[in-house]
Amino acid sequence: MKKVLVVTYYWPPAGGPGVQRWLKFVKYLRDFNIEPIVYIPKNPSYPTIDESLVAEIPLEITILKQPIKEPYKLAGLLSKKYSGNMSKGIIQQASRQTFIEKLLLFIRGNLFIPDARKTWVKPSVKFLRKYINANDIDTIITTGPPHSMHLIGLQLQQQLKLTWLADFRDPWTTIGYHSKLKLLRFARLKHKRLEKKVLQSADQIIVTSPTTKLEFESITKRPIAVITNGYDVNSVNEIQLDTKFTLAHIGTLLSERNPEVLWQVISDIVSGDKEFASQFQLNLVGTVSKEILKSLDAYGLSQFLNLVGYVSHEAAIRYQKQSQILLLIEIDAEHTKCIIPGKLFEYMVSSRPILAFGPRAADMAQIITSTNTGAYFEYAEYDSLKTKLLEYFNDYKQHKLKSRPIGLKQYNRKALTGQLALLIDK
Repeated sequence: MKKVLVVTYYWPPAGGPGVQRWLKFVKYLRDFNIEPIVYIPKNPSYPTIDESLVAEIPLEITILKQPIKEPYKLAGLLSKKYSGNMSKGIIQQASRQTFIEKLLLFIRGNLFIPDARKTWVKPSVKFLRKYINANDIDTIITTGPPHSMHLIGLQLQQQLKLTWLADFRDPWTTIGYHSKLKLLRFARLKHKRLEKKVLQSADQIIVTSPTTKLEFESITKRPIAVITNGYDVNSVNEIQLDTKFTLAHIGTLLSERNPEVLWQVISDIVSGDKEFASQFQLNLVGTVSKEILKSLDAYGLSQFLNLVGYVSHEAAIRYQKQSQILLLIEIDAEHTKCIIPGKLFEYMVSSRPILAFGPRAADMAQIITSTNTGAYFEYAEYDSLKTKLLEYFNDYKQHKLKSRPIGLKQYNRKALTGQLALLIDK
C-alpha cells in the first residue's frame, strides 16, 4: 500500500468547513490502496470546535503531532474577540475597527507572512525530514490555508526526493480578506513571491474551482486539477420538515454577505400577504455579524428571526434536512467568483431547494444550475427573486416543495477521493 503524508493545520476537533475536505479524503484513501499519514499541530488554536467530527477519524490511522507557537493566543490578551475573528478570516470594516484591532491586523499582515502559523514551518521540516527518511515515504500533500503549510512542502521537496501535491482550498493573494491586511509594499511583494514559488515548484496543484485554476494558470505551467468539495453519506435519518415556511442559512454570515434585495423582497411580501407573514421564519444557524442583524431590523424582519448560533456538523445536517428552503450567500465581488462553499454540496443532497446569491458568472451558479438544485441570483435581481420566492411559497402550501437534483454522484466524497488517488498514483 502506497504511503502519503498529509500536512494540514485543521483537523478534528476543529470545526468548520476547513477541516472536512481532508478528513473525508483520509477517510476513503485506503479504499484506493493508499495509506494516509496525517501531520497536524499538537496544541492548535482553533476558532471553532466540533467534537462530533472526532468520531469520523479512521481507526488505526497514523497521526503525527508537533507543538506549534500560536500568536493568536498572545493577541487574545489584547483583544480576545478580535483575535478569534481574525483567525477565522473575519475582518470588519476599517471605519469600525478600534486602534487595537488595527494594530493587530497590521502586525498579522506584515510580520507574519504568509500567515500566523509561519513559525511552525522550520520545526515541522526538521521533524518530517527524519520521519520521511525512516518510513519510506515518497509523496507529500500540503493543504492551505493557512498557506504556510505549503512552505513545509516546498522545503521538504527541496531537501528530499519527493512528489509534492499542493492543495488550495482557497486562493492565496486573491482571497477575500487579503486586501484588508494593511500590507506594506514589501509584504505584498513577499506574498506574491512565495505564492509564485509554491505554484511553480509543486509537482501537482489541486484547486476547488475552475476560476482558481484559470487564475493559477497565469502564474505556473505546473499541472492543475480541479477537485471540488463534496458530500458524504451521513447517518442522520430522514426527519420531519419544518411546519413553517422556513428559510435557513447555515454557517458564518459575514457582514459583506448581506443581500439586501432579499430582505427587501421578504419585507414587501410580508407587508402585503398576511398568510405569508403568518408562516414565514428565517433561521440563521451559525455566527452572524451585527451588520446583518441591523439590516434585518431595518427591514422589519427581526420578528421573523430565529437566531440559533453555532451548532455541531451533525446538528447542521439536521437543519439542512428539515428546512423548507436553504439560503446560500457569497460576497458580491470579483474575487468571490471562485468560491464554492463546502456546504453547497450538503445542501444539494438534502432534497431542499437552494436560494443562492453571489456575483455574476460565479462557479457555484453553474453547479446549482447543472444539478437542478435551486435558483441563483445576483444581488440586484428584485423581480425574478420575488417571483421565485412566491413560487416556493405556493409549492410549500401544496406540500410539494422539494428539489429534484440530477448528476450529484460526481460530488460524492468517495468519488472525489478516487480523483485524488489518480493524481497520487501518477
